[in-house]
Amino acid sequence: MPGDRLTPLQRQILEALAGLAPPWTLTGGGALVGVHLGHRETRDLDLFWRDRAELGPLMAEAVAALRGVGMDAQVLRTAPAYGELRVSQGADTCIVDLVAEPFGSIEPPLHAVIGGKTIAVDSPHEILANKLATLLGRSEIRDLVDVKALLAAGGDLEAGLRDAPKKDTGFSPLTLAWVLKGFDPRPAAKALGWGASEAEELNSFMQWLIDRLTAGARPE
Repeated sequence: MPGDRLTPLQRQILEALAGLAPPWTLTGGGALVGVHLGHRETRDLDLFWRDRAELGPLMAEAVAALRGVGMDAQVLRTAPAYGELRVSQGADTCIVDLVAEPFGSIEPPLHAVIGGKTIAVDSPHEILANKLATLLGRSEIRDLVDVKALLAAGGDLEAGLRDAPKKDTGFSPLTLAWVLKGFDPRPAAKALGWGASEAEELNSFMQWLIDRLTAGARPE
């Protein structure tokens, strides 16, 4: 598919888990990298079960499915609504997050065929709203990069801000602006091997985003 930058191991993981019931939805960086944009690489996959309070037996079923096709699947963390796996095959490794989310999606997922398996994938707008809410709780460079890429691809910032509280009830544009004002993405970009111009471009985008977030609160 256009822009697909998933690794062979990541595709194999998605194929192996496609048969789990009830079905999950691919979201986050994996959906952006593998289906929508292909603008960066990702080291993890996020699988969400919506309208579900707990994972129940799904964690054990996922481990069994992965091991059943020859992958090494190790449980790193587990909780009623969350599980984290490290999946390896040879020298390749991927982190897989399994999440039970008690509320539904903002809009119906799309569908993509990966390795002959059809899987549900969050829409770009769904991911934009989630990424804006995620930035509030963890100011990480990958989330800022994703918001920038989604908007460049035609994403609607105003609609994303409107729907972000559906992902985090504590979200507000002004609160996000306040958080971003204390975040400098340039050191993290440098640590990732970015050039100075790339780091400055991302910082300039963040300053633009802060301006947009605070524009509605300014007096005429």
